[in-house]
Amino acid sequence: MEHMDWRPSVNPWMVALSVMLSTFMVVLDSSVANVALPHIAGNLSASTDESTWVLTSYLVSNAIMLPVSGWVARRIGRKRLLMISILVFTAASLLCGMALDMPMLILARILQGVGGGGMQPLSQSILLESFPPHQHGKAMAAYGMGIVVAPVIGPTLGGWITDSYSWRWIFYINLPVGMIALLMASVYIEDPPYLRHALQGTIDFLGFGLMALWLGTLQLVLDKGQEADWFSAGWIRWTTAVSIFALAGFVLREWICKDPIVQLRVLAERNFGIGTLIAGLYGFTLYGVTAILPLFLQTVLGYPALDSGLAVSPRGIGSILSMFIVGMLVNKIDSRVLLTFGFALFAYSTILLSKINLDIAMASVVWPNVLNGFAGGFIFVPLTTITMSRLRKEQIGNAAGIYNLIRNIGGSIGIATVTTMLVRGSQTHQNYLASHLTSENLSLQNALLGLQAQLQTSGSSSSVASMRALGLLYKGIQQQASVLAYADNFRLMAMLSLVCIPLALLLHKPAHHSRANSKTNKST
Repeated sequence: MEHMDWRPSVNPWMVALSVMLSTFMVVLDSSVANVALPHIAGNLSASTDESTWVLTSYLVSNAIMLPVSGWVARRIGRKRLLMISILVFTAASLLCGMALDMPMLILARILQGVGGGGMQPLSQSILLESFPPHQHGKAMAAYGMGIVVAPVIGPTLGGWITDSYSWRWIFYINLPVGMIALLMASVYIEDPPYLRHALQGTIDFLGFGLMALWLGTLQLVLDKGQEADWFSAGWIRWTTAVSIFALAGFVLREWICKDPIVQLRVLAERNFGIGTLIAGLYGFTLYGVTAILPLFLQTVLGYPALDSGLAVSPRGIGSILSMFIVGMLVNKIDSRVLLTFGFALFAYSTILLSKINLDIAMASVVWPNVLNGFAGGFIFVPLTTITMSRLRKEQIGNAAGIYNLIRNIGGSIGIATVTTMLVRGSQTHQNYLASHLTSENLSLQNALLGLQAQLQTSGSSSSVASMRALGLLYKGIQQQASVLAYADNFRLMAMLSLVCIPLALLLHKPAHHSRANSKTNKST
């Protein structure tokens, strides 16, 4: 086709910097608000349950916009949509910071999700079209630094801003970044020729409505399911049924529609279909690990929020290092080999985390985190490039929206799964451990007598010391049961990582690899 060799008139690395800045802002803001929820609830006179809608409302609107971005870009142009998204996100950030009550904040967060939802797939498609195929790996490595590092520093930065200033500043900091990103987008971003003319035709309102209903209800179930004890609650069962029927209707509608909101037929391409499945599984494992590790450090080991963030943040060091390395290797080594190494290392680092105990030192958490982050670069970059490698350029925008949506849904399912397994697993392990505490257990009796003696020497009476000793013993059982439940979750994440390896081997080699190799052979 005549547009296959199109390149932007500016340096593509300036394009990369422009889109990475806006995407970094969005990804950072999706995690920076988590630690500020108690402060937000207290300041706006809301309950803890009400404050969680600050996160849920953003995730729902963000999820709806992800797959729609490709369709809207074909209508109004990719550059125009990116600039509108940045403007909406930045303005919504200002409204979030100025919120007078919880309904105003939730409405502003919905607008933030609408603005932020289109930026990730737009950024990916812009990068993949601005760089020649043999530089896609380097472009994705640069882009990946923002995607991988932002969630790592987000909680730590959010905690520091909230403690030192006010929760409102976690939104206000987006204003200068958003203005710079908007200026750079207007200067450096260009639309390819096939997007310079708006498509004609009617809007697929039915497809959009079914998609919004499916994603909205799904996110609601995943976010609130554990609080409602899942399917024991009637509204969870009904909401799940609505989500399933809406999904079936959406798939049918998009398959038969002449100009669908989301072009699902692209999933029939082997690399994209398998790669998107792997992205969903990787989102499950990545978000699962990053969600429960800070929780373990704070709730079980008693780390302050700042120390917990510092223990987890070295993941970013590993990610940045691997992005540099993979950017140089992705065109020299088969992407499937890089993926195999990445998932194997991710599984190994997660197995190391499963060896946690109540006496674990911070160093025992930091090193697996560095390895975990290092593995991320060997997964994110080759997976993105090989998944998109056999698509036509005009398909990339739509495909990027689907790819990011499935990865995010995988992450939401991962977080919902591990939080549920933590609660259920702790109860199971606690029952098992308690069943061994009988009056015939001499070790138990000796331990209780030792505790009672220590408490009596500190001034407690015999009866009080006996009750306090039993209380300390029960607390120890609860802590041990929690540790075992966390270890179970880390082992599950490791096994799912290994499942991705045979799937990665089913992928075809990227088309540009074979072309590059043939050129090398001819030159020699």
